[in-house]
Amino acid sequence: MRPRTMLLLAVVALAPASTARADDWPQWMGPKRDNVWRETGILEKFPKDGPKVLWRAPVAGGYAGPAVVGGKVYVTDRVLAKGAENPADPFDTKAKVNSTERVLCLDAKTGKELWKHEYDCPYQISYPSGPRCTPTVHEGKVYTLGAMGNLFCFEAETGKVLWEHNFLKEYKTKPALWGYASHPLIDGKKLVTLVGGAGSHVVAFDKDTGKEIWKAGNLPEQGYSPVMITEAGGKRQMIVAGPKAVYSVNPETGAQYWSKPYSEDFGYAVMTPVRVGDHLFVAGYPAKNLLVKLAADKPEAEVVFNNKKKTALYPGSVQPFLLDGLLYGYDDSGMMFAVELPSGKRVWEDVGPVGGDKPKGSETAFMVKNGDRFFFFAETGHLVIGKLTPQGYDEIDRAKVIEQTSAAFGRKVVWCAPAFADKKMFVRNDKELICVDLAK
Repeated sequence: MRPRTMLLLAVVALAPASTARADDWPQWMGPKRDNVWRETGILEKFPKDGPKVLWRAPVAGGYAGPAVVGGKVYVTDRVLAKGAENPADPFDTKAKVNSTERVLCLDAKTGKELWKHEYDCPYQISYPSGPRCTPTVHEGKVYTLGAMGNLFCFEAETGKVLWEHNFLKEYKTKPALWGYASHPLIDGKKLVTLVGGAGSHVVAFDKDTGKEIWKAGNLPEQGYSPVMITEAGGKRQMIVAGPKAVYSVNPETGAQYWSKPYSEDFGYAVMTPVRVGDHLFVAGYPAKNLLVKLAADKPEAEVVFNNKKKTALYPGSVQPFLLDGLLYGYDDSGMMFAVELPSGKRVWEDVGPVGGDKPKGSETAFMVKNGDRFFFFAETGHLVIGKLTPQGYDEIDRAKVIEQTSAAFGRKVVWCAPAFADKKMFVRNDKELICVDLAK
């Protein structure tokens, strides 16, 4: 063989594949739970007629975002029983409405249904469209948590049920006003989520068998905030935010390190706590916030401010984003703020990607960073490209990609955290899940 030919073959053998493995979006807020989409080759602006929708797949009601792993899309929804109707008043939780929750697995290239699991699930919660939690996909298994506390572990390839729990029956509890919405977290061999009941506000299960490993916390209601892991005071700590308290436990045993009083109306703490240097911030509705300083020499914390008015921000259903020392996010007032922490000073405010002349309250736009800009999915059904800087919100482009099929506060909305994978966005309303091409 000629030397030149041998060299060419060697170069080809060592060269990377022409199509790199597509990124996955295996859980709430992405691979690292930080709302960062790390793929490159993503478009800078939308085509004239908007980004291309590659496929549409029918789904039923729900707020749960999809997860995308290994060429498959996992999403949950809810189908009303024949003749059943949701109450006209979204806050009416007295009537039991018969329905079925479903877990769907779709082909990521075509939207074709690959498998489905469904189970009876009567609802008695406010805003009962459907499930809230994004599936968690990990090491060949899919974990789903329904709005009424049904926790499942499936074989990702086939949909075979490996184990399950019914929180209402097993822990003698009831769902929070808006149902179960704390996205389960994988930590080592554990799957951790909020449960409720006596001594079981938060529970760690063996992710492979479903066996309870530990339980902790006594709070009057679950709340909705997913747990987070951080390290401070020489210890690895699991931070749990709930009604009446924010507390820290040992992630391996559930033993409590510290607890600080915190109170918000309706048990409405939705955001995952945010670590800012040696401080920890959590907030909820209405105008309730808590900032603590984590001790450096032991697992302890001290309160910096608690429910301080006109300070920082009070997120509704949207996770704020920490960037270069500023925390950006939507407030329950409907405005987007940039705030400094630990001072809580508001640097600027704007209507942001939701737009409009003035806020109506509880506006929602999910924020995902890609490179030096953000993709915002607004409750109006628009996908918006923009930048967040200390100087303000800078919009680059926007396109309507899906219709609003829900209603809240007298307006039409679509509330769903999208998944970004394989240079595409996957998002749903109460009628369809769509795949949007965002490749350059």
